[in-house]
Amino acid sequence: MEQGSAPESCGRLILGLDPGSALLGYGVIRQVGSEIRAVEYGAISTPKDMELAQRLELLYQRLRELLGRLHPECAAVESLFFNVNVRTALAVGQARGVALLACAQAGCGVHEYTPQQVKQGVVGYGRAEKRQVQEMVRLLLRLEARPRPDDAADALALAICHANAGGLQRAISLALGKG
Repeated sequence: MEQGSAPESCGRLILGLDPGSALLGYGVIRQVGSEIRAVEYGAISTPKDMELAQRLELLYQRLRELLGRLHPECAAVESLFFNVNVRTALAVGQARGVALLACAQAGCGVHEYTPQQVKQGVVGYGRAEKRQVQEMVRLLLRLEARPRPDDAADALALAICHANAGGLQRAISLALGKG
């Protein structure tokens, strides 16, 4: 696992996941009030010569280790979208299923976001370019460089999107007298 990390403190942990059968990006942030910080991010990779079933098993095992070590409160995953390449879409869907299962077994609630929602939640513009999202992730988390690999940056963006959505949901609940 490749990773970057930051010091630990109190607050809630949010896991972002960017599933793929070759590389599963992950990013864990800690949210304390309106402050967010990167706790750990990286990618779980699988050997290219490995059969798909073994790749999925390896992703599952490594993700379970990560969930068991960090105990995030919830996870954010990109919702499925239609891909022109059916083979790629199926492999991503299978890796996504493994990620959802690992989260469910760890008692980690899963929230789904479309790519447009992630861009809106991180940059404030639903049609932002990938580099804009990565740079905003760097700025929001006060990182020296853009997170690498791209899958880790995407996972951190998902976690940030959920942190921002949670704040909006709490504000709406308070405004409606439900919080």
